[in-house]
Formats: sequence, structure tokens, C-alpha cells
Amino acid sequence: MSNRLRLKKLIDRDSFFGITPARMNSQSQATPVSSHYRWVICGLLFFATTFNYLDRQVISYLKEFFCRSQDAGGFGWSNSDFANLTSFFTAFYAGMSIIAGWIIDKIGTKIGLALSIIIWSVCGIANAFVGRLVAMHILVRCGFAVGEGGNFPASIKTIAEWFPKRERALATSIFNSGSNFGAMVAALFVPWCMVYFGDERGWKMAFILTGAAGFFWLIFWFWLYEIPAKQKRLSKAEFDYIHVDNEAGANPDANGDCGNISWFRLFTYPQTWALIWPSFMCTGIWWFYLFWLPDYLHKQFGMTGGQVTLPTFTVYGIAIVGSIYGGSIPLTLIKRGMSVYQARMTTTFILSLIPLIMLTTQYFGNVAHFGKMAVVLAVAVICIGAAAHQAYAANLYAFASDMFPKKALGSITGISIAFGGIGGVIIQKIAGRLTDDFKDAPQTAYLIMFIICALSYLVSWGVMKALVPRHNPVTDL
Repeated sequence: MSNRLRLKKLIDRDSFFGITPARMNSQSQATPVSSHYRWVICGLLFFATTFNYLDRQVISYLKEFFCRSQDAGGFGWSNSDFANLTSFFTAFYAGMSIIAGWIIDKIGTKIGLALSIIIWSVCGIANAFVGRLVAMHILVRCGFAVGEGGNFPASIKTIAEWFPKRERALATSIFNSGSNFGAMVAALFVPWCMVYFGDERGWKMAFILTGAAGFFWLIFWFWLYEIPAKQKRLSKAEFDYIHVDNEAGANPDANGDCGNISWFRLFTYPQTWALIWPSFMCTGIWWFYLFWLPDYLHKQFGMTGGQVTLPTFTVYGIAIVGSIYGGSIPLTLIKRGMSVYQARMTTTFILSLIPLIMLTTQYFGNVAHFGKMAVVLAVAVICIGAAAHQAYAANLYAFASDMFPKKALGSITGISIAFGGIGGVIIQKIAGRLTDDFKDAPQTAYLIMFIICALSYLVSWGVMKALVPRHNPVTDL
């Protein structure tokens, strides 16, 4: 067979699979070639979310010190004081998420996320200089929430800009696992600060050092990030793959997916409410794990200080595995022939069933019945619940990008996070009130909380399915 005939058959075969000579050449001519550069962007978002939750989680590991009596060297706060602090943070975080999402849709992800990190890093450091007054901590923590509110709207929008729909749940689960990694680092770092620097200086250094880390991340963000249309490190083949879901005739905007979006119009779509209700019902559950797990371990099992480090570290580590695996499930189902919508809804239904195991937490946490194994069994149950939450959340974020155009994702994500924040405030207040009312029987308080944790996901899935019973993306914005 002649070389010319072999070349003709090769071209015919490649054309059958959708690969043209022009596309093959475009990849070879890209300088420098980087066929997986989108995952570098995902890595940047992972570390941004890590610092986001590292800074946020500092407060939960200082609760024991803040709530210790002044005679014992603490701040003398009550459980309700701590609940008020976390509730004000949550409320401001919710309010700023909706505003931040709208701003990011207008100015783009690069500047939007950078501004968010600058604000929360400065306020995180400022927390070290406000003394012991609850009101002052609340004031600074509200400023901290203003910055933190931009992280997820910017990150979800970035994922939609950089990944095709089939990979968005996986990419989201990877960057979202930074919330677990940040909590793991906090579980090790904050107790170490308290031991190494002592109580008087330790709580201040915990705020200062974690806040300063965000400025280090900014160096890499400005060095490595640009939108796909402007990114010189991106190959033509990968650029085409990222935009494989674009409607026919649509061209990626060289200025990014920015635009003016009406909040009021977004609220008229059932797809918006299909995101709002699961966020409202489930986001607070994760924040309950973040803020109250050390307190639960202390009151249920008498663990203090560094003793809570290993259990909390384990919970967040398992949650990382659950998050990434849960994000990969839709991709597997899509490869087997399911539509994106079917894969997303099937995955979230399965994941909504898993948290029902939280109903058994206090049974397995009964020290009188299980002895020293009680803490192991209870933490194992919480690990499963936390992993299911993170996987469920990753698929909800991806569901947003399935249903809405990229130019609206900052706004729609901000709206859903805002309502999640409202739900979070309610959860924080319930937890604080229950632990105060059942001060002599904290096991009862946490039993009620774990029942809420168990049922929220299945109920939220039912609401989401009722609002969007079939694939119906918004196309008229």
C-alpha cells in the first residue's frame, strides 16, 4: 500500500471520530502545549477553598478557650455567645454571597476572586487584635464574611468557564474538597498554636498566620490564571474540548462570560428554586459539622484540646474521599449512556439516602454500651454523613451550571449560597439554644441535631425533583 493511500485512510478514519487535520495541527502548534491545563486551574481553586475554610475554621477550635471561664484564663463566653458569633458570620456570608455573585458576573472571575481573598485575609488577621469582647469579634467576623462570600460564586463560575458539563461535578468536587482539607489543617494547626505560643498569644497567632496565607496564594493566581480565551498556556485542542457544550454558532467571549443579570428575573425560574431549597436545607448541616464537632466530642466523650484533633482530622479526610468519588459518579453514568440530567439526579438521590445513617450516631456514641469504642463508632458514622454531604454539594453546584448559562452562574450561585447561609443561621441558633437548654444532658441536644442532619438531604432532593422533573435548562437570559 502506498504512503499516499495510507495517509488518505488515516485522514478518513480520524474524520469519522471528529478529529480533523486542522485540529490535530492546532494542538501541535500551541506553545507551550498543555493538554490538561484546566486541572491547574482546578488546583488553584482547591487551594483558595482550602485557605477559605482554614481561616473560617479557626474559630471553632478556639471555642473551648473562648467559652472557658475568665478565672481559668478564657474569655468567659456562653454557648449562645459563640452561636451568635457564628450566626452573624453566617448571615453576613449569606448576604454578601448574593452581592458578590452579581459583582463577579460583572467584573469577571480573576479580579473577583482576588478581591475576595484580600478582604477575608485582612479581616482574618484583624481578628487577632480585638480582645475578648464578643461584639468586637462579631464586627470583625462580619467583615471577614464579606470577603469569604465571593469564593464559591467565583469558583463555580470558573469551573463552568474551564470545564465541559461532563467534568464539572468532578472538578467541583475536587476544588470543594479544599473545604475539608482546610478544616483538617485547622484541626492540626490551631491546637498547635495554642500549645506552642500559649493561650494568651496562641489564639492571636492562629488568626494572623492563617490570614497571611491568602496573600501567598495571590502570587500564583495572578501568575497562572486567565480566562480560556486569553490563556496562552492553553492548547487549541483543550480549548475546543472545554467549549464542546456550546450551542452551535456560539463563540466564547474574549472578555469572559460577563454580563448584566437581573436578580428578580432569576427568581421567576423554578430552576432557581430547585437550587435554593437544597442549599437552604443542607448547607447549615456542613457548618454544624465545622463549628460544633469539637464541642460534640468534648461534651459526649469528655475530649479536650488536642484530643479532638484526630477525630476531626479523620472526619474531614474521609469527606475529601467522599467529595471526589461523589463528583466522579455522574461522569461514570454519562459514559454509560445516561444524559447529564439523569446522571445528576440519580447521583444526588443515592447521596441523599446515605445521611440517614446519622440517625444512629447517638446509639453508637453511647459510652455506657460501647465503652471506648463508642467514640470510634460515632465518628465513623459522622464521617459517612460528612462525605455524603460534600458529594451532594458538589453535584448541586454542577447542577447550577447544567441549568444556567455561564454569564449567570456567579449570580445564581450567590443566590443559592445566600439561602444556604440563612439555613446555616437557623442551624447555628438551634444548636446554640439546644446545647444551652440541655446543658445537663448534651446527648439529647445532639440527638435532635443529628436527626435534622439525617433527614435534610432526602427532603431537599424531593423538592428539587418536584421543581425540575426533567431536563429544562434556562436559555432566555
